[in-house]
Amino acid sequence: MGTGKIRRVFLDNVGSKNPVFVQILGICSALAVTNAIKNTVVMSLGLIFATSLSAFFVSALRNVIPSRIRMMVETLIIASFVIVVDIVLRAFVPDVSRQLGPYVGLIITNCIIMGRMEAFALANPPGISFIDGLAAGIGYSYVLLVISVFRELLGAGTLWGVTILGDWWTNWAIMVMPPGAFFMLAVFIWVVKGAFIKGAEENA
Repeated sequence: MGTGKIRRVFLDNVGSKNPVFVQILGICSALAVTNAIKNTVVMSLGLIFATSLSAFFVSALRNVIPSRIRMMVETLIIASFVIVVDIVLRAFVPDVSRQLGPYVGLIITNCIIMGRMEAFALANPPGISFIDGLAAGIGYSYVLLVISVFRELLGAGTLWGVTILGDWWTNWAIMVMPPGAFFMLAVFIWVVKGAFIKGAEENA
């Protein structure tokens, strides 16, 4: 497993081939958890954990999984790690767990996770599949984190619960509502695709 391939796999997932930018996948979390940075960080760590380890084990078992039940096996593997995430959250950060509610369970059906299992983990060795899953999780997470920073700051005047803007600021109520998530996601994708991805493709 060469360093060049590792670097390419990692950069593709966090950059020009990030599924959020290219295919607009997995955006339900943008609505669910990005109204507060703390919730987003916890969700992102859980997502990265589930994505990277699921990719590793799906790849490790790829030669023994019967093709007719492969998606069921993939879902079972992903669900196992999501259950671990849910148990840890309930035990150590119960307040955050209650705020996230059922959205932790929705990691199982996240299109990005299933897509990486099908497109990469089933066709590559465990080591590089782990890197691919890790990068996919990081690529998705930083999108959520950027959105959450703007939503919490503009919607509540705080960052991580600490007041930043003060009494002079009038909170934008729309930013803590689902339409605010859609708006910020659209702006972020527009900026990244227009300023970075397009420029990289033109220079390639």
